[in-house]
Amino acid sequence: MKRWTTLLIVICMLGITIPAMGAMSISKMRQNTRFLTDRMAYELKLTPQQYNDVYEVNYDFINNVRYLMDDVVRGYDYALERYYDFLDVRNDDLRWILSSAQYRRFMRAEHFYRPIYAHENKWQFRIYLVYNNVNFFYYGKPHHYASYCGGHYRTHFNNVSYYKIHYRDHYRHDVYDGHYRIRHDRMTYDMHRRRDFNIVVRPPQKDHHRPATPPQASPKRLQIRPDRPSGDHHRLSVPQARPDRPKKDHNNKHDGRPSRRGQNSQVDKDRHENRRITPSGRDVRRGNGKKEKDSERSGGSNKSNSKERTVVRMRTV
Repeated sequence: MKRWTTLLIVICMLGITIPAMGAMSISKMRQNTRFLTDRMAYELKLTPQQYNDVYEVNYDFINNVRYLMDDVVRGYDYALERYYDFLDVRNDDLRWILSSAQYRRFMRAEHFYRPIYAHENKWQFRIYLVYNNVNFFYYGKPHHYASYCGGHYRTHFNNVSYYKIHYRDHYRHDVYDGHYRIRHDRMTYDMHRRRDFNIVVRPPQKDHHRPATPPQASPKRLQIRPDRPSGDHHRLSVPQARPDRPKKDHNNKHDGRPSRRGQNSQVDKDRHENRRITPSGRDVRRGNGKKEKDSERSGGSNKSNSKERTVVRMRTV
């Protein structure tokens, strides 16, 4: 019994420690967040206020996705969808921090706009493909480098961006109002996730251009009557839900082959006609009797004539 109890305790401890080992630690996450923010400040020419705000946004994004990335690399749909949802939230928050010109340069830089990719079944930051020296920084640490823990994320403000709420308090620049979401449409989403994580996706459907709003009830089709004259063939009939079915001939259900009833009726007709044409036995007997009587009459008359002729000859002699 003690062995089984010890084995269960070991299994539970492994189940707790293995996910923690797979996820990124807090210190490592802060280093990656600072490195990404430092290079953004260098290329986009950020102000100190922008530098601190961008650090917060990058921290919230990496903190939200670090537990998802193993499933993202494996290709699970739920993880990919959540990852790009967090990425769209991050890019939306940056719209209120960066000016319109800075945001356009930000979108053209792939290592900023889509900072994570997968290689050899591992997820990595694209910024390290551009900058190899991970120990060099252009700027110092943000003033809340070790203290910030996600207090300005939008879930604390009714899912409204904190930087949108306080935009007028910190900035006076124009806000980028163009397209920035990756999950804006299915084609863009499939293209980016294939490039980021080499996920085999199906080709976009033909109806990807259809609006997202539910279609309204379309009117019923109008049926064109084919039996109209040539001058009126464009006139439309009364709207019908579906065309009427042709009426069936109940007297002849099987059009392809004649029924037995039809065959029997045809045979009866032929027999009746044969009866009319072919005389019956009684008629034949009657006809034969008449012929015999006529022959007897003709024979009797011939005999009488021959007798009269012999008498005349005897008188003359």
